[in-house]
Amino acid sequence: MLETVIEDIDFAELMQKNIQDLIIHFFEKEQNFGILCKIEEVSFDPELPQEINREFRPLTLFFLAGYTFETARIEDDMLIFEAGFGANNIGSIVTVPLLSIMQIIIDETPIFINLATVKKVPENSQKEIDPSGVENSMASFLSNPENSKFLK
Repeated sequence: MLETVIEDIDFAELMQKNIQDLIIHFFEKEQNFGILCKIEEVSFDPELPQEINREFRPLTLFFLAGYTFETARIEDDMLIFEAGFGANNIGSIVTVPLLSIMQIIIDETPIFINLATVKKVPENSQKEIDPSGVENSMASFLSNPENSKFLK
């Protein structure tokens, strides 16, 4: 039962909207916050050195405060911010898909937990419909005399 809910695309879209609304609310209130996110879905520009990448855990916490908070914005279902990493404070622009944010945290307390496990399918990657498959399906449907009641 739970799997049916958390794997549902509508549920994922609702979670994403809630994440976006909460983050925008915190931006407006100038409230610093942390995000616990799936590091495999996060990108860095420029890429970070391997010795820094190795330190990240599968779920990584980023705290948005100071300069990082000031640079943060939401764009195309992504949270984007600048941050410094490692002893040399190597700068990088961090891009986090909203749905990869698993928790939003204030003062070490999770105030939001994202349970969605569905990845959004990009709109431009929709599969084309095979016309012969549609024709075969319609032929099968019409071959059953019981289905004639559905046709007018």
